[in-house]
Amino acid sequence: MLKKFNIVPRWIIFLIDTFICNFSLLLACLISANLNPRLINFQELGSNLVVLTAITTLFFFNFRTYSGIVRYTGEQDAFRISLAVLASYIILGLLSGVSMVNGQAFVSLPLVTLLISALLSFLGLISYRLIIKYFFSYLRNSKTNPRYVIIYGAGEMGFATKSVLERDRHAKVKVIAYLDDNPYKSEKVVDGVKIYPFEELDNLLKYYEVHEIIISSFSIPARKRTQLVEICLEKNITVLNVPPLDKWINGQFTKKQLQAIKIEQLLERDPIQINHQGLGMQLKGRRVLVTGGAGSIGSEIVRQLLKYHPATIVIVDQAETPLHDLELELTGIKNGTKLVFFLGDVRSKSRMEELFANFHPQIVYHAAAYKHVPIMELSPSEAILTNVGGTKLISKLAVKYQVQRFVMVSTDKAVNPTNVMGASKRLAEIFIQELAESSSQTKFIITRFGNVLGSNGSVILRFKDQIAKGGPVTVTHPNIIRYFMTISEATQLVLEAGSMGNGGEIFLFDMGKPVPIVDLARKMIRLSGLVPGVDIDIKYTGLRPGEKLYERCRKHIAHTP
Repeated sequence: MLKKFNIVPRWIIFLIDTFICNFSLLLACLISANLNPRLINFQELGSNLVVLTAITTLFFFNFRTYSGIVRYTGEQDAFRISLAVLASYIILGLLSGVSMVNGQAFVSLPLVTLLISALLSFLGLISYRLIIKYFFSYLRNSKTNPRYVIIYGAGEMGFATKSVLERDRHAKVKVIAYLDDNPYKSEKVVDGVKIYPFEELDNLLKYYEVHEIIISSFSIPARKRTQLVEICLEKNITVLNVPPLDKWINGQFTKKQLQAIKIEQLLERDPIQINHQGLGMQLKGRRVLVTGGAGSIGSEIVRQLLKYHPATIVIVDQAETPLHDLELELTGIKNGTKLVFFLGDVRSKSRMEELFANFHPQIVYHAAAYKHVPIMELSPSEAILTNVGGTKLISKLAVKYQVQRFVMVSTDKAVNPTNVMGASKRLAEIFIQELAESSSQTKFIITRFGNVLGSNGSVILRFKDQIAKGGPVTVTHPNIIRYFMTISEATQLVLEAGSMGNGGEIFLFDMGKPVPIVDLARKMIRLSGLVPGVDIDIKYTGLRPGEKLYERCRKHIAHTP
């Protein structure tokens, strides 16, 4: 039905606006004459209408009150109309005053008539726009089987989200409620939609057949978001996110840009408080080396380092393509930091010696390592050569070239290792700790954490690929659990540990609660709009070589001298 209504030409809107202003003046004169037409001087009124038409025409063109699409009238349109009406009647009043002083009847309108006319003009111009707007809104919402939507966040972003949904003629949605944690907003009504506290969600879901919940708040606590999503997953309700501001197109977003919740967001915790000032003082103007810099952890360390404006960042990796991709990504960043992309293997003594001799790094973040447990079980010598031999070479060069700080990125698999990868990382840790005792110039710090969401080879990526292919999703064991941390969290904590360490410590990050992998698989299937066991099967394949049911990880930061 809506397709039959095209956008009205601007000249028609202009004529309607002019007619409303003229009619308002006529009505104001009638009101001033106590509704007695005999008391009106129609010759004088005709002259006043001609002058009013000329003045309003000037200001309507100047403020472009006719340029907006009527069905999408908003605050900016109302503001332009109010300015045009105000300016028009100020000029009309001044002309009327001048006419009275000079004894001429060019424009003759009493102040009361001017005020009544101005008020009626403003109300008329706004009212017909709102009537048309709500008429189209009614047509849109009266369609069969609309999708009922709840918006979390009754702020500017939430109101903008509602506006976006209403403007999308293909959306077929009806916003039935806002959710907000601010008690002062509870029970308020905005544009016909009531604001409820989060605790009322269950009642709303019982009363309405809700299809979507849109999170429009960027400050929603991680626990609240997880709770909200889990409620929705149980009831097969789609959860969408308003995109971050930097993802908006030309400062605006459309319904097509609304993003589905990602599993990574459900495993996030509340933001970590980092001592940015201390990091800034330590890193600004320094020469920094990142080994394994093209990997998921190493590349994020580089991105985080750029915020603190070091003089140089040398990024070394043996993988040519990822290193080239990172170069393409970062080359356009202009913040005064020199980026050096150095292709080389941390096991190559001559190549690493060349690197240290040329750039003399002051701080080293050693992230280069082999990390996939089953692969290392099949190639134990490679694990030892890279994880132990590479660490030994880089750390010795750090001492030789008087590096100030050396931060090694390790893993929770080094705790009571039962596989080659974990054992190789533990050997590297032992060597670093021994070197820390004998080195007075270089401070050696070790950081440990568990699985990183979205990193290369992450279970998340594997599950996404399996779901996209229609399954099955493979889990090695029904009781296997893992600790998870986002890439951003992990790298921020690496930087923080590197800045606060005094040498010889092993920092164990707070990884939160362990997550059953099978629960992770079920949630990812549901987030894809599918049902586990019906649309996508979960298949158990058995533990892989060297794999444990759980990893040890303490719930506090500790250090071991």
